[in-house]
Amino acid sequence: MYAIVAVDEKWGIGRDNGLLFHLSADLKRFRSLTEGHTVLMGRKTLESLPGGRGLPRRRNIVLTGRRDFAAENCQIVHSPAEAVLSADEDTWVIGGESVYRAFLPLCSRVYVTRITADGGADVFFPDLSVDPQWRLDRRSEDMTENGLTFRYEEYVPLA
Repeated sequence: MYAIVAVDEKWGIGRDNGLLFHLSADLKRFRSLTEGHTVLMGRKTLESLPGGRGLPRRRNIVLTGRRDFAAENCQIVHSPAEAVLSADEDTWVIGGESVYRAFLPLCSRVYVTRITADGGADVFFPDLSVDPQWRLDRRSEDMTENGLTFRYEEYVPLA
């Protein structure tokens, strides 16, 4: 299992159920890494996607406590245990905050886009740069798009 996330300088991931920034390079990277695989997300993340539908060319698992929830192109699960049973080793955790926190211990690698700006987030990803359970494995050079500087980082759990 993997996680993929874009964070601001405070490890913020969203505000008002939306992304903090729009970086086409990051969205292309997200697509190339997750396409053809299973993605695991919470209901609010699903609702924030275009049309509130699952992502095309992916198997979508949505974790929600709402028993009456249904969504096009999605498998609905109601507990983390049920999500684990439905997932496979190539599943990508794509948010939101509570889903990341629940499944981070099961991830073998976390793909982070670090944006050097404050997006005024109201939801956050755990700061892996100071977490003793994780170490930085790879880091790209800094890039710039739309006046924003960002880089790709990959974290792996310590043995």
